[in-house]
Amino acid sequence: MTNTAPTLALTRQDQFGRRVAARLDEGASQLPHDLGERLRAARMQAVARRKVSSLQPVRTGVVAVSAGGQATLGGGDDNLSLWQRIASALPLIVLLAGLVTIHVVQNERRARELADVDAALLIDDLPPSAYADPGFVQFLKAGD
Repeated sequence: MTNTAPTLALTRQDQFGRRVAARLDEGASQLPHDLGERLRAARMQAVARRKVSSLQPVRTGVVAVSAGGQATLGGGDDNLSLWQRIASALPLIVLLAGLVTIHVVQNERRARELADVDAALLIDDLPPSAYADPGFVQFLKAGD
């Protein structure tokens, strides 16, 4: 008889459950009698539910584990069809397309603004070399 992964996981869960129950039993002796009885009844109900659910097949799902401020996703169904895989990647593809579009539009806008400045310099009455002359700044200040 070989232990498969689901059987081994159930065995570990059962061992953990027994350890938790033993700890609860130790602490129950220090509680008032009425509270201890309510806890015992709740434990019996939980065990009864566990026995019923153990008859059902084990299903895997996505599990979110949080430790130290970090969250990790694990598990999930590995039997995804091609369309499901494409659908799960579609938001990422749309995001990347949006970022590329924004980049292209910004570059075109920047090039258009530079072209407008160049056209204004070339059409102006002053030659472009006048703008580089140190005396031009003095001329602008004196004009105010």
